[in-house]
This record gives sequence, C-alpha cells and structure tokens, in this order.
Amino acid sequence: MGKYTSRVQKKEIPKDEGQGCLWRGIGCTLMVVVPAISFALAILTVNSEIASDFLPPQLMGYPVLPDVFYNSSGLIAVFSPLTEIESLYAILVVGALYTILLGGIISLIYATIYRILNPKRYGPTDAPPPKFKAKAYKR
Repeated sequence: MGKYTSRVQKKEIPKDEGQGCLWRGIGCTLMVVVPAISFALAILTVNSEIASDFLPPQLMGYPVLPDVFYNSSGLIAVFSPLTEIESLYAILVVGALYTILLGGIISLIYATIYRILNPKRYGPTDAPPPKFKAKAYKR
C-alpha cells in the first residue's frame, strides 16, 4: 500500500452523456437558419413602402467606402460589391433586430419544451438536498 492510496473503494459515477446529437443538430441548423430568415425579412421590410416612414433617411441609399479602401486594389475588389446594394445599412440594422427577436422567441419555446419534459433536477454529481426542516418561529 502506497502512502497516498486508500483502501476505501470509491463509487463509480456514471458518465453524463450530455446532449443528444439531435439537439446539437437543431442548434447548428438554427445558427444558419435564423440569420438567413431574419435578413430575408429585413430586405422585404426595407423595400416595403411602410418602412420609409419609420426608418431614418440616413440609413437609406447606397453605402460609401472610406478613402483608405480606394487606395488599395485588394480592398476595393472585395468591398466594391457592397456599394451596389441599395439601403445596405438599413437592411443590416433591421436584420439584426429580427435576429434578436427570432432568437428570443426560439429561446422561449426551447425553455418551455425543456421545462415540460422536466429532466432530473439533480445529477449524479450533485449533493442531495438537505433534510432540514426549520421550526416555526415564536416570540
């Protein structure tokens, strides 16, 4: 028997399997689908006539690149297609708002489903809840 070994057998804790592959797949898909849907909705929103009343005019029009971009042939080749998109700033702002909104709604739905399925409250590594009952306080 070595100096730091124990004769007491330790309980083997079952390994937590974590999330199933289905939930990981859904999360990975939503990381791509939610921004795609939100920016498609943003394009539809910005191109509608109702949006012109609510969006500030500074967001409308074609974007302009800084002078630094025009000094480099590599930067202008990469970013010049962005200057051809009308109301790019408005689309990005409205798309970000839709992304936050859709992400919040999906989070609420996920939390509701998770709560309904009611997984175990305590895992195998958690300490059991205390069995202490407080006495009624009397003066």
